[in-house]
Amino acid sequence: MKRFVLFAVAASALTAAALVPHGHASATASAAPDGKAVYTKNCSSCHQATGQGLTGTFPPLAKNDVVTGDPNKVIHILLNGLNGPIKVNGASYNNAMPPWKGTLSNAEIAAVITYIRSSWGNKASAVTEAQVAKGK
Repeated sequence: MKRFVLFAVAASALTAAALVPHGHASATASAAPDGKAVYTKNCSSCHQATGQGLTGTFPPLAKNDVVTGDPNKVIHILLNGLNGPIKVNGASYNNAMPPWKGTLSNAEIAAVITYIRSSWGNKASAVTEAQVAKGK
């Protein structure tokens, strides 16, 4: 019986693979990016895994009105970067944030913005890939 089950599972997998046209990605490969993974890889070294930033150097994303406010502002910042002095939660910061346009896809930018807008106590709406594309 075990051999039959293994054969059936293997045959099912082969049949599913055969249904994907040659040269095309499978449905699982086209899944939306994971915002937390994008954040961990690209943002956490400055803004920290906790979203608290580094006092006086990199601003917090947690409880940040720009992050949770108008999504177009945070989209603009991620796409184009940010230079010059800013105040966040009463503290001053004057460091450069690089632009991510051209480095991250619109889908990755939407995913990471959605992640930061809903993490560390932030409660803001999701951002779509279409909103990011419109922000370019």
